[in-house]
Amino acid sequence: MYIQLAGVSTRLAQVRLRRDSLSMSLPPGFLDELRNRLTLSDVVGRKVLWDQRKTNAARGDYWAPCPFHQEKTPSFHVDDRKGFYYCFGCQAKGDAVTFVKETENVSFIEAVEILAREAGMPMPERRHDPRAAERKDRLTRLAEVMEQAVQLYGLAFRSAAGQGARDYAARRGLTDVILKRFEIGYAPDARHHQTQIFKDKGLLDEAIAAGLLIKPDDAGAPYDRFRGRLMFPIRDVRGRCIAFGGRALDPGAQAKYLNSPETELFHKGRTLFNHGPAREAAGKAGTLIVAEGYMDVIALAAAGFEHAVAPLGTAVTEEQLQLIWRMADEPVIALDGDEAGLRAAERLVDLALPVLQPGRSLRFCLLPEGRDPDDLIRAEGPGAMQRVLEAAKPLVEVLWLRETGREPLDTPERKAALDRRLKTALNRIADDSVRGHYDAEIRARRAELFRPAQPDRTTTVAGTPGPRRGRAPMPVRPMAETRKSDLARMGGAGRAAEARIREGGILLIACHNPGALGPVEHALEEMTLHTAEFEPVRDAILAALAEGADLAATVRQRTGHDPFELLGRLPQARAHPLAHPNQPQERVVEVLTEAIARHQAVVAHDTELAEAARDLPAAEAEDWTWRVKQAGHQVQEAARLASAEKADEESETVSEIQRMLDNQVYKSRKR
Repeated sequence: MYIQLAGVSTRLAQVRLRRDSLSMSLPPGFLDELRNRLTLSDVVGRKVLWDQRKTNAARGDYWAPCPFHQEKTPSFHVDDRKGFYYCFGCQAKGDAVTFVKETENVSFIEAVEILAREAGMPMPERRHDPRAAERKDRLTRLAEVMEQAVQLYGLAFRSAAGQGARDYAARRGLTDVILKRFEIGYAPDARHHQTQIFKDKGLLDEAIAAGLLIKPDDAGAPYDRFRGRLMFPIRDVRGRCIAFGGRALDPGAQAKYLNSPETELFHKGRTLFNHGPAREAAGKAGTLIVAEGYMDVIALAAAGFEHAVAPLGTAVTEEQLQLIWRMADEPVIALDGDEAGLRAAERLVDLALPVLQPGRSLRFCLLPEGRDPDDLIRAEGPGAMQRVLEAAKPLVEVLWLRETGREPLDTPERKAALDRRLKTALNRIADDSVRGHYDAEIRARRAELFRPAQPDRTTTVAGTPGPRRGRAPMPVRPMAETRKSDLARMGGAGRAAEARIREGGILLIACHNPGALGPVEHALEEMTLHTAEFEPVRDAILAALAEGADLAATVRQRTGHDPFELLGRLPQARAHPLAHPNQPQERVVEVLTEAIARHQAVVAHDTELAEAARDLPAAEAEDWTWRVKQAGHQVQEAARLASAEKADEESETVSEIQRMLDNQVYKSRKR
């Protein structure tokens, strides 16, 4: 039985063929001959197990569980006579080329190449380039030189001279399986190690052209480019070694990482480390991880995340982004949790916006501060990495956080500036449908961010839990800078919604800046929380501080929630400029100290109102009215005094407010 494409399928194949013809033109009759040499059941049969009860091989009628979705009953049908497959469950359909494209996650022309190799048919030469054969021979020689270099670096790694490289690999947790999987080698710390070898082989010019050797501009003798480094072969999607990455073993080396230069084989902006293996793994996993460097990819692969790639020493380019999208519609960008990682995320947002398409976007996950995938996996295991990946934020969220986090949004002018920045960003989206949905999402987020808080009158009538028993709130002197803080001004009426915003903002800033929490640890412990789901987060923060453990990891372990995702659901908290890693510690201490004190003052006010409401039936009207007025007056006075201009006035008035809070002078009327 042979593949016979129907008319419609043939026309679709021809359309795809014309799309790829710029890179290679297939002569007439090539696909027909390919179809004559293969049967669809043979191609599909390598990926599925045929159901013997429903299959009738004599009629070319095959059935199996679908390879494109999970199912127990065989709903995937192959018609060998027509050369088509169809799944009655997920509606996947196509021919042999389509099947290879989908299962191997390759392009049309690459699928044809795979089938041609299986059929024993050579692919035709490029017809539009008369010098194609010459260039192909030259590239073949360069590729052969690179393969020889892979072997040479491998031999050096296993030799006595490679002991230091082996020790370093062991310290990094690189097992024998990983060393073999990524063909990791060693470049001896000698100026002419490979130079002499390739000179003896008569391949000196090829080694220079491949970037393995450096030829000085002054016509001096060539010398080795890579010396004293752990070597990582960089292979293209077809498996050819086209470049190397080298990690210096000497801590004092000028360049920690060094990559091959651009050559006829290697174009840095169009290459991804681990491209070939990750492409097939991404097709099975349904997603792709984009890490920062090849050491991150190796650590991920060792932990079972084989669907990972990385750019090569540069930010992701538009060409690399297109390669990434060919492997997954919504890849996850995994970046280190430092300032460089944040900047990389922002650059990638700007790069992706103009080329977003329906169903095609990016998700971002930032690792805990100061950690890369290798650190996280070695410290907490693959499960921790999986949780970080699952908490990845969509591109629209990263865009929103970037623009709202630039400055406090406390004036009409700053809000207008935010609107202008968002409008400029959205106008860069070329696809009308995607831009329309982004506009709707941003409008909804903006409405939520700037919506005035509605008083929750039932809270004070029903009663609010009082402050924790223990020490009175800490005396606080408002700082000139913290008077402008969004968190410090969140006192307001003290209703439930506002309390949730205050509490979430305080805890989010704390999670992002664990190194600054020492001076406010006691205040955090004594702070009254009205939001029940925040109690375990605060307790986990205190536990991490007491144990000297990683704060975010402790919160995840104790609560089962990612603190940044849980607390970041509050746009008002996310928008605070300190709700980001690596903020100035003194500033964090000042803002948290004042915000917690203001929160406690509002809690005391709400508690007194609640108690007064409960006492209303038995109280004298005049006394009850006096108590309510005094409670409201206290918070108003605190707000007025917090905005005072002179530091000496602040010192006196704040201490007086604190004395009133400590003594609760408003609880009984002074006669």
